[in-house]
Amino acid sequence: MYQVPDQTGRLAIVTGANSGTGKEAAARLAAAGAHVVLAVRTPAKGEQARTDILAQHPKARLEVRRVDLADLASVRTFTDSLLADGTPVDVLVNNAGVMAPPTRMTTADGFELQFGSNFLGPFALTVQLLPLLLAAQAPRVATMTSGTASYGRIHWDDLQSERRYSAHRAYAQSKLADLMMTRQLAALAHQHRWNLRSTAAHPGYTRTNLQSAGPSLGRDRPKRSFLNSLTFLPSQSPDTGAEPLLYAATDPGAANGGYYGPSGRFNLVGPTGPARLPRRARDADATARLWTLAQDLTETHLAQDLHQP
Repeated sequence: MYQVPDQTGRLAIVTGANSGTGKEAAARLAAAGAHVVLAVRTPAKGEQARTDILAQHPKARLEVRRVDLADLASVRTFTDSLLADGTPVDVLVNNAGVMAPPTRMTTADGFELQFGSNFLGPFALTVQLLPLLLAAQAPRVATMTSGTASYGRIHWDDLQSERRYSAHRAYAQSKLADLMMTRQLAALAHQHRWNLRSTAAHPGYTRTNLQSAGPSLGRDRPKRSFLNSLTFLPSQSPDTGAEPLLYAATDPGAANGGYYGPSGRFNLVGPTGPARLPRRARDADATARLWTLAQDLTETHLAQDLHQP
């Protein structure tokens, strides 16, 4: 099992921390000494996760705060409260997401649900928290993507899947966008000489409720997802599936702009290692274009004073 380095005195924010890899990441960051904010859409579920983690780690420092990444007003309320507190943020873990709803759904702001909640919401959250991140000594932003990013593409002429909706096509686009965001933030950190590392991870094939929750959205009864039918593939539990994300968020060896995932069979299971970066995520012009577009769509721009080295 990956040993998280000492996090004593550090503030970590984990989105989607009420279940799956997010809950596991939050628990292990807290066990390593971090003060962890469980950033969740449903506070009752966050409180239950807090209770569960405290049962395992009685000395854990945990708090629950609400944020709905599918609602930019909620993101702003969340970040404003943290900015008002003024405490530097050492680690931001962009973990929350939704996968493959069967029909096209939209966020509170009218974006296709996966592009909005998997990418635009985390983008706005990250940019709005940059003043607190850059106030920390050695800040990290670790973003969970997916192996599906390897075949994803940005549909510049149909970002919101208005002309054509395919659940897995839209999911792959959103996860490629997460990887491109990671790379562009790393490039900006280098350009502006920020002492910040932006990293990404994918969990391989980890058994969580993500595979069933997304395909069941908008349906009266749960639907068995395509991924849940792939029982012949190797899979792993959240305690192992969270390790690439924990490595990306905490390990001294994780490089700025680095991408990590399981190194075992089919890159679906096993110990953490470097993951293959898709060609589209290496396109610097495309990553810069997507960043600019995301700024405009979310009306979230870098503060002018952050441009100073």
